Amino acid sequence: MSAFTGVSIADGYKRCGCETLAVDARGDSGYHLLMVNGYSRTKELIPTGQSITANSFNVGGHDWLIEYYPNGENPGCADYISFFLNLLYDTDDDNHEVPVEVRFSFSLVDQVEKQMPTYIRATGETRSFSSTTSIWGSDRFIRRDALEHSADLKCDCLTIRCDVVVVSNSRLDDDDDAGGRGHGGTKAALLLPDIHQHFKSLLQNKVGADVAFQVGGETFPAHRCVLAARSTVFMAQLFGPMKEASNSNSVIQIKDMEPKVFTALLSFVYTDSFPDMYEDKIKLSELCKDTRQGQEDEMSEAVGQGQDGEAAEDEVELLQWLQGLFVAADRYDLQRLKFICVKQLSQRIGVSSVASTLALAEQHHCRGLKEACLKFIQVQSPSRLQRLMASNGWGHIVTTYPSVLNELIAMLASNQRK
Repeated sequence: MSAFTGVSIADGYKRCGCETLAVDARGDSGYHLLMVNGYSRTKELIPTGQSITANSFNVGGHDWLIEYYPNGENPGCADYISFFLNLLYDTDDDNHEVPVEVRFSFSLVDQVEKQMPTYIRATGETRSFSSTTSIWGSDRFIRRDALEHSADLKCDCLTIRCDVVVVSNSRLDDDDDAGGRGHGGTKAALLLPDIHQHFKSLLQNKVGADVAFQVGGETFPAHRCVLAARSTVFMAQLFGPMKEASNSNSVIQIKDMEPKVFTALLSFVYTDSFPDMYEDKIKLSELCKDTRQGQEDEMSEAVGQGQDGEAAEDEVELLQWLQGLFVAADRYDLQRLKFICVKQLSQRIGVSSVASTLALAEQHHCRGLKEACLKFIQVQSPSRLQRLMASNGWGHIVTTYPSVLNELIAMLASNQRK
């Protein structure tokens, strides 16, 4: 079980300092909370490239600290909030040159007492912390405008949870070799977080595959039991009344889905990870590029303008991939994947994309995504609303889902009465 290591408070009203209440939680895994009090104040006072640094906490016998960049760690991510995990090396320690293998994640916490992460940036892979590379993190954790329109920012405060799991640790290994349990765990316990890597290898090497899917001309071998264990739809399709393949040589045809979407779907089924599950074709972190304010309104023009055009194309490709993955997650009843897709799509709503995202939400009865779209439309300026409503996508909404228009009119009327 992950141990609570304490809480740090970054107070924007006290010169943006940070105070820490530490807890002695000796173990190979733990989590630390960073509470930002006066978020808007930290955003005003701390420029891009500068951070608020929390005091240290201990996991796996090592001291760690969190760095919070209210305006991004570098100019390329100035519209984002950045978080980094830093390992503090003791130069007097005989093992200070030995790398520490760590898996970690940052997540927005809705209710601290329930410890329910509502937005997660996880490494997906083990990171090697050393004296030469002592810091890893997420420079594009979440766009500031998305955070400021979300329920996670309450009374100008937000809480970040940082989970740290030390999976390879010279201090723990030395203790175990001597017959001890180290700081709260055995070697077997340290290997548990790697189970998703084992299943990833199983998917990649295809050993024991007993079913295959054909999607868009590509064939994907897989394992019936893994699929059935993860999805009730796959269970019914492979073992129940929907059974389509009667022997191991059969190939199941899947229509209306792109191969790159099915690749991501399969990877999630095997590893339960997102977004690093798409490394073989498109890395989400590479596609989430910063775009200038208003660029989406001139998307077709920007596509032909050098790097800006490439960034716009990447963003369009990412949006289409996320929409396809959302549909696939709903189709195969993968609720966690669907929830993550909704989060990602909600943060990428723009004038050029809101109509297609809204139609998707209505088609798949996703209330959360629908409300995010309607709230976005609700706060737009008259000129941006005109561009939105002149698009072909909006015409499709009006003719296919007229009830959405009624809801939007009611929301706008409610705004005027306030």
